[in-house]
Amino acid sequence: MNDFLQQVTVWALPIVFAITLHEAAHGWMANRLGDPTARMLGRVTLNPIRHIDPLGTIILPALLLLTVGFAFGYAKPVPINFRNLRNPRRDMVLVAAAGPGANMLMALIAAGLIHLVPVLPEQVGIWLGQNCVNAIVINAVLGVFNMIPLPPLDGGRVAVGLLPRALAYPLARVEPYGMLLIFGAAFLLPMVAAQAGLDVNPVFDLIEPVIRGVVGLFVSLAGLGL
Repeated sequence: MNDFLQQVTVWALPIVFAITLHEAAHGWMANRLGDPTARMLGRVTLNPIRHIDPLGTIILPALLLLTVGFAFGYAKPVPINFRNLRNPRRDMVLVAAAGPGANMLMALIAAGLIHLVPVLPEQVGIWLGQNCVNAIVINAVLGVFNMIPLPPLDGGRVAVGLLPRALAYPLARVEPYGMLLIFGAAFLLPMVAAQAGLDVNPVFDLIEPVIRGVVGLFVSLAGLGL
């Protein structure tokens, strides 16, 4: 039980802050660019409670931690009215990129905090170090995953804002079905393939090298030899 509680505590803070501040960053950037919707609803805040989704922020990470030993999840999406933005096409890119950008910033902060471990009491240092390493991994996974160029993920909205209109409009029309496509490719297809004895996971194959590179960068900044 003590080992389980230890495992929960060193995953809980990184996962909650990674997914909730990701959403807060979207709202903060939108407010800066002319859309106060998220601010008026109290979503431009560092208080994780305002962003928690019971299923995505608590239940899903807990189930994953219990079953596969790794936590991942999502928060309540921040409402954005893109028509309020001063330059909707350009500002959509900045609002979308703010979430993954916040994850990279949190990973950088975690890498910096690891340097405090040697000067702290042993047990506190171990706890902080585990939190920081988990924060680097979780923020790397969340940031890279969200930059997959398929709406409604952040990367898809960035792509829609940057591509020529002839390509942007067809991509934007995928948004209502984007999460179904990603869920199918990331979860259903690997499950079906596994029944046939095949190892097929196109989403993981796409982002795994990038995640490794990002994690490696922040681990290097932390001075770790992982």
